[in-house]
Amino acid sequence: MKWIEISVNTSPERLDEVCERLEELGAGGLIIEDEAEYMSFLENNRQYWDYIDEELRRSIAGVSRVRFYLEESMSGRAELERIKNALPEENFSCVTVRDEDWENNWKQYYKPIPVGERLLIVPEWEEAPETGERRIIRLNPGLIFGTGGHATTRMCLEELEGCCEGKSVLDLGCGSGILSIAAILLGAERAVGCDIDPKAPDVARENAAMNGIDADRYTVFCGDVVSDVDFKRKIKGERYDIVLANIVADVIIALAAHVGEFLADDGVFICSGIIDGRQDEVARTLTAAGIEVIGRRSEDGSWHCFRCMRRKNG
Repeated sequence: MKWIEISVNTSPERLDEVCERLEELGAGGLIIEDEAEYMSFLENNRQYWDYIDEELRRSIAGVSRVRFYLEESMSGRAELERIKNALPEENFSCVTVRDEDWENNWKQYYKPIPVGERLLIVPEWEEAPETGERRIIRLNPGLIFGTGGHATTRMCLEELEGCCEGKSVLDLGCGSGILSIAAILLGAERAVGCDIDPKAPDVARENAAMNGIDADRYTVFCGDVVSDVDFKRKIKGERYDIVLANIVADVIIALAAHVGEFLADDGVFICSGIIDGRQDEVARTLTAAGIEVIGRRSEDGSWHCFRCMRRKNG
């Protein structure tokens, strides 16, 4: 089905007024793109990330507009003309899009990704190429973080090579499930994933099934091991040989005091998502919590990944 995507460019001072007028005229599903709101959102949610893509920041610079959609039909065109005639002072621009444009256009940018020496991440909709000795991970991340294309994820996957055979794995902030699924494909006996995003468990389970991983080897929960005591108690039913956390520096720092409770003696903690400039702070916090940093990786000049160990009785 085709739709008309209508953008109304305005100023920050008039944004609320324009939205109110559009709603009065029956334009529903308004999408607001405003630099001031974007920057306010970033400032009020700094705990969730350390890095904001500069291209995205530039794309919103100076922008203040409202978008909405109408069906591409005679009635939709007539409705558009009615709205434009009622707002002659506004700057309208229109393009035609299809349903599949929203759903599938992003897929053209997601192609098979070789990682390390043993893995090849292949999107669900792509034909698997010849891989030689590489293990294929089939993946459809949907709207959940974790495609394997980001340096932080790649470094975690590289760390997993050669250390998974027969191990148990806990993936904190599992997202699409890419790390814990890779661990099982690399020889781990079983894995548990958890994420605070309620959409993550279903996506991770579907990705696991796509890779032939049975539910008895892979369990996924929604919850927060830092702030939810009851959830933490449920996850703490055992200690794990490998604990993974590909998140951001602030969350890793918050996790530091809890990681030792999940790790087996001489267990390995692999953490990534540490932006350049925060690595020493994260290392100090882990050391103070009895978690020793025994290896480091960095990539793209911006990101760091640590391999850590909980020493026996540590």
